[in-house]
Amino acid sequence: MELRPILSTLRHHKLTASLLTLQVAFTCAIVCNVVFMIANRVHQISLPSGLAESELSMLKIAGIDPGENSQARHAADLAALRAIPGVQAAVAVDSLPLGRNDSSYGTCANQQAWNRAMAARSLNGVQGCLNPSVYSGSPGELEALGLHLVAGRDFQPDDYVPAKPGYVAANVPSAIVTRSLAAKLYPGRDALGQSLYMGGRPPMRIVGVVENLLRPRLREPGVNQYSVLLPSIPGEPSVTYVLRSAPQDRARVLGSAVAALTRLDPNRLIPPDGVRTYTQIRHAYFQRDTTMIGLLIASALGLLFVTALGIAGLANFWVQQRTRSIGIRRAIGATRGDILRYFQAENFLIVTVGIVLGVLLAIVLNLLLMTHYELPRLPLWYLPIGAAVLWALGQLAVLSPALRASHVPPVVATRSV
Repeated sequence: MELRPILSTLRHHKLTASLLTLQVAFTCAIVCNVVFMIANRVHQISLPSGLAESELSMLKIAGIDPGENSQARHAADLAALRAIPGVQAAVAVDSLPLGRNDSSYGTCANQQAWNRAMAARSLNGVQGCLNPSVYSGSPGELEALGLHLVAGRDFQPDDYVPAKPGYVAANVPSAIVTRSLAAKLYPGRDALGQSLYMGGRPPMRIVGVVENLLRPRLREPGVNQYSVLLPSIPGEPSVTYVLRSAPQDRARVLGSAVAALTRLDPNRLIPPDGVRTYTQIRHAYFQRDTTMIGLLIASALGLLFVTALGIAGLANFWVQQRTRSIGIRRAIGATRGDILRYFQAENFLIVTVGIVLGVLLAIVLNLLLMTHYELPRLPLWYLPIGAAVLWALGQLAVLSPALRASHVPPVVATRSV
């Protein structure tokens, strides 16, 4: 297929060809970045929490008596909860992954690093080498939550220290960290037995490493699994109880748990939104992201549909305008395949120019999103995939008009005025 006749025709239709080229360019730029945003949100939604999510239920209790012995109350509550048929484990915790109640402290791998961090803090306000999320709970927390211990051991009974209301115990002797945090703090070394310096507390000995434990609030990629477990027994009157049971028993167990706790203390407050399965917690946390994914998908598909309509509409218009010239070409020997390939090649050329401009616009748009919305850099492999989609879309959109043009009979050349 020679380009000269195609270029000659396009020179006579500069405005329409230019508008279609710009439409393809903007579609390429926007769709590449939208797909990248969708992929980022899907990845975030699918982040593993490290918990046995399908087996966990949560009850959030609001205490109303500030003078009550909170830890004695929690112990009595847990005994009643563990007696419920179907409950495999029950613990009191201060927070859960994706639970939004986040506590973090500056954390360093050694005393020298902590001293440097404190010196830097006096200059720029930054505290600690890293700021992992800190979890605490009653004995049996790892087993109840379903955390996978990949090295070391669980906390022993004499590790646990009662905490004052509103605080994490300051003198805990040991800690359990996530694998990603251990690798960051002690690169190339075994984290077990190392001393952990956190928030000005006495150094704690790392006794275990868990595979995953997501933060209560997500941050930037790469640090969302930076978490520390401490053997600090919650001392707040308000606490969260976590129950582990078979997935099919969760609704029944929650109902029985509310009844059991109400019998123990009818005056306590159990908010309706505090009685949930962990599946509901995850769904609630990512509800806005899920809605945004739906909107982004709809906008991308709508933009591609409008572009396909533009390509097909312009091709139909050109077929109508060139009926006589098509008939003349058929009369002098052009086959139906020649006419079909002509329109496909013409469309391919226009779309290719649009894609080249679109790739440049996609990079510029991504830089703007990185600057103003902290979006990561667009991987370059998204660009050829976007180009391939638009090439395929262009060829499919022009196929019907091109087939209609290829069926124009030679006799039309003699009947056209």
